[in-house]
Amino acid sequence: MSSKRAPAPPPQLPGFTYQQVLGSGGFADVYLYEQALPRRRVAVKVLLSDKMSGGAVEQFQAEANVMAMLSTHPAIVTIYQAGVSEDGRSYLVMEYCSKPNLQVRARTAQISVAEALRVGIQVAAAVETAHRAGILHRDIKPANILVTEYNRPALTDFGIATTAEASDPSTGMSIPWSPPESFADVPEFTVQSDVWALGATVFNLLTGRSPFEVPGGRNGGAELIRRIETERLAPLDRADAPASLHAVLERAMAKRAGDRYDSAVAFARALQKVQIELAHSVTPIDILDDAPPIEEEEEDGELTRVRGIVSIDPQTSPAAGPTWERNSISAGFAPQTEVFAPGATGSAPEATGGTDATMLRPPTSIPPVSAVEDGTIVRERSTPPPTSFPTGTTGGTAQPTVSTAPTVQPVAAPPAPPAGPKSRRGLWIGLAAAAVAIAVVGVVVLASLLAPPEPETAPSPPATQDVKPQDPATGFVPAPADGTWRISGDDAVFAWNNPDPQTGDSYVWSRIRLDGTGGDARNIPDPTVTVPLDGDTQACIDVSVRRADGAVSRATRICATS
Repeated sequence: MSSKRAPAPPPQLPGFTYQQVLGSGGFADVYLYEQALPRRRVAVKVLLSDKMSGGAVEQFQAEANVMAMLSTHPAIVTIYQAGVSEDGRSYLVMEYCSKPNLQVRARTAQISVAEALRVGIQVAAAVETAHRAGILHRDIKPANILVTEYNRPALTDFGIATTAEASDPSTGMSIPWSPPESFADVPEFTVQSDVWALGATVFNLLTGRSPFEVPGGRNGGAELIRRIETERLAPLDRADAPASLHAVLERAMAKRAGDRYDSAVAFARALQKVQIELAHSVTPIDILDDAPPIEEEEEDGELTRVRGIVSIDPQTSPAAGPTWERNSISAGFAPQTEVFAPGATGSAPEATGGTDATMLRPPTSIPPVSAVEDGTIVRERSTPPPTSFPTGTTGGTAQPTVSTAPTVQPVAAPPAPPAGPKSRRGLWIGLAAAAVAIAVVGVVVLASLLAPPEPETAPSPPATQDVKPQDPATGFVPAPADGTWRISGDDAVFAWNNPDPQTGDSYVWSRIRLDGTGGDARNIPDPTVTVPLDGDTQACIDVSVRRADGAVSRATRICATS
């Protein structure tokens, strides 16, 4: 890559309006366009005209196909379309992520352990999705992880991706994020190579530097390669990072590929265990599983439960008596009925075997009946009424209907006892007591028939915390506006405005290199900065507003041309 190359002129694309340069590299430039329909801002990656020969076009088209195949994943940058411009340059139209990439984020302010774990799991899921499609990324690093408007990581730059079976992968690597085997005389790239880069990326999020970079020391390519091949991983030096997290990263970046996690999803699960250890919310692993779905019975009711079918012999003997109905819904079947005798005491029995099939009560003896009128059993008048009701007595063979207005038949008075030689005083006292007892029993029975059923007591709702709705605008920091520039000798002088100045505000800026990556981010107190041109014809910076609490706005890009 040449650091002195100026970006090529943006192509004219039908339906798109050019906005500004986003970055430049050795093979392509990236521009910000506004699409007319649907109206949105997009990033357009355009292959350089002098790279249109040889295998560059095929590699560019392969990147388009790979991203199109994988970009439905929530942690991979979405590609909208691809084509060839009027001047013959191939281009990709992609999702525009306006926030600083993770390399800039990590160098600007410390990232929490919780966010580093969340991002690591989400990006590992994206890499696992690529691996299952037979694709090795081979260039996983913080600068290639953009951030969407909803603060989700989005993996990009599949330009040097290759198939897992390729015997002669294309050249290209980023030394600080490459595993030891990539520096061999015959480089080897496997699934474990991407796992190494994932571990290095999470290490950078936690420390703000690459794993084998020595702060203040010599960090050239040769020194980094020697440390990657021979030295142990440095400690995280963070009080809030547990030893288990360092152990996970050490295994992911083991010198021998066979000692690392055997897949990206295994690395993600190891990070989930650290989340559980720290009592954090566990981040889901988003992976498209092509395996056929397996039906399984869930107790929470979210999945369909297929119950067994119970066969009932219609020739039940003896016949079942009147029933009390309770409907229960079973997935895929009509409502079934559980049958209970209305006169039985105690609660309804539990269903045997956990099914909703019809339950038959054991047979009981019943008194003779003469007729059925509206569900009311009419007893023969010639039979003296009982003075008590035996427990468990049921009705006769009437149909299972529910009476809404039961009719109470008059109870026949008992016949007078035959005359005897003894005194009638005791007899009249006994008859009076019997009459009173019969009247009391009749009143009790009538009251029980007419009284409405006692409503079930609703369970008390679980105690809930008073959760106040969050203001979605809370923590929003507006980006710098009205960016200007001027050339002063060999320097470019940039200035901008803070749309909502607050006490303690400062500004984070970084120069955008021609290789498409951001330079070292710096914090300054005033809304102006002078940047040496160093012989370039153009200089670009990204600048963000930084609040006193560490919140950072999205970046505004300002480009000066001499």
